[in-house]
Amino acid sequence: MPRIGLLGGSFNPAHRGHRRISLEAIRALGLDEVWWLVSPGNPLKAGAKDMARFEARFASAEVMARGARIRVSDFERREGIRYSIDTVRRLKRRHPEHRFIWLLGSDTLPNFHKWRDYRNLARELPVAVIRRPGYDSAAHAACAMGWLRRFVHPSGQASHWTEWSAPAIVFLRLPPDPTSATAIRAQDPSWYRRSSSLAQRRGRTAMPLSARRPLDRAPR
Repeated sequence: MPRIGLLGGSFNPAHRGHRRISLEAIRALGLDEVWWLVSPGNPLKAGAKDMARFEARFASAEVMARGARIRVSDFERREGIRYSIDTVRRLKRRHPEHRFIWLLGSDTLPNFHKWRDYRNLARELPVAVIRRPGYDSAAHAACAMGWLRRFVHPSGQASHWTEWSAPAIVFLRLPPDPTSATAIRAQDPSWYRRSSSLAQRRGRTAMPLSARRPLDRAPR
């Protein structure tokens, strides 16, 4: 039974921090793969002026995932999904043979209560929180933790997450990575032009950077 970590996000752009935490999560949780779910439009970031086009963000994710047990997917865009609760439920229906765990940055946990139906999302699958520099206190004091706190599992038991019943949450003790998409955009506001060019070349050649099976197709 494949053990899969789900990492959703804007990937605006994807960077080495995304790759590093994914590889660390694979090790700590005993995952077979991490799936990067590139969002077509984060509802909590609607109207963001520095949000690059989907094609550029997706291309940056494919480049960053090369050579690792990471699958980059446009599943949400092709399925017309905007909310994580819908993504998870659909993936579970398509892949009943898989076990999924949601990967959540500690910088996101303070806003987790704003996600649509976040309690039912947590009831669908375990959640692993990954440290981000400067967010430890805010994560533990998050509004959502008022409800989630009773479901916390010791980090030393993280590799046994498939034995847990959701809701279940674990705080992974991984080395924090300071890389920030916000800082990258500030230092290189035109980053998306290179990714857009790559995406156009992929479209002309019809040769994807990854030949792995799309997530919306059930295994044969």
